[in-house]
Amino acid sequence: MATIAIAGAGLAGRLLAWTLARAGHRVEVFDASPGPEPAFDAQGAAAFSAAGMLSPLAEQEQGGAEIAALGWRSLALWPDIVASLSGPAPDSNPVSTSSSGSSPAPGTVPLRIEGSLLLSHRADLGAAQRALMRMPGAEPLDADALRALEPMLAPGLRGWLLPREGLIAPGPAMTALHAGATAAAARWHWSRPVDQVLPGALHFADGGHWHGDWAIDARGLGARPPLPLRGVRGEIVTLSLPGHGLRRPVRLLHPRHRVYLVPRSDEEIVVGASEIESEDRSPVSLRSAVELMAAAQSVLPALSEARIVRLDRHLRPALPDNLPFTHHEPGLLRLNGLYRHGWLLAPALVERLLDMARLAGQAGPAGPAAPLLETSP
Repeated sequence: MATIAIAGAGLAGRLLAWTLARAGHRVEVFDASPGPEPAFDAQGAAAFSAAGMLSPLAEQEQGGAEIAALGWRSLALWPDIVASLSGPAPDSNPVSTSSSGSSPAPGTVPLRIEGSLLLSHRADLGAAQRALMRMPGAEPLDADALRALEPMLAPGLRGWLLPREGLIAPGPAMTALHAGATAAAARWHWSRPVDQVLPGALHFADGGHWHGDWAIDARGLGARPPLPLRGVRGEIVTLSLPGHGLRRPVRLLHPRHRVYLVPRSDEEIVVGASEIESEDRSPVSLRSAVELMAAAQSVLPALSEARIVRLDRHLRPALPDNLPFTHHEPGLLRLNGLYRHGWLLAPALVERLLDMARLAGQAGPAGPAAPLLETSP
């Protein structure tokens, strides 16, 4: 059994805490946020302000083969993670592969893997075709096939199916990871910003220190410097429309941006744009809100009667190459730069990072570093 400190309680930090605490290690998590719940103020964990799309094929357009491979691995891991987090619930299956679109039972983590759709208006077909050249595996759909999959979409759209892609609900998943790690005896220290993460040690902003076997840095933008991170703004609109009818995530291919619509339940749907190169944390502008909702309504006409629940924004941590960063040395692990791929990549990256630690046999500054995935007897 190792004594481990994790700096950062975002998606990566919570997934690490849950995994390591369940393996029998003594885990403590330190974060600058006042508590585990989202504030929707562009501070704290960016994972709360995400759509939760699990789209390896779509993200291959810009992320390349490495992102796609990690994404497929995460898609293979998510069902077991969700099943463990959700636990048994009467008359409920937390991993849904049906097309019901119904609201999940309390205590479950909604996960649906039944493909996603790429859509294009006829006027934007050229831009769509260029994007599709970098998405091998997209299956073109004729009008009848598209209507059969998603009857509520606007007529006249061109569509492509991305098989085996899916979605996860970020809020319930973050809550369940926190609860699951707590149940496994992980300890949480809120309002405790970390200034520096070293092998087997944390240095806090208030001048305090922590020392143990392993330190893990999962602070996102809080890890700069020395990491050359930048914040990439994402904006998301949460809408309420009972019976909206959308069952799968859809992306509208557009010459200027990608707009996505993701059903959270049979009542809630979220609309967002993939990326804005800005570190502006201010509220969503009128222009952005109008553009997002107009694009969404052009895809799903019924949204004209939707009610706006929330306008949210956040900054996602990205490195210059937009690829994730993992680092291992005795007593120290780092995971960062998940960019817009947090929910898609986190399980595979955590698995990779902990496999590195398990293979390490070197001695750290405080003596031998215990293999992180060995459960104590």
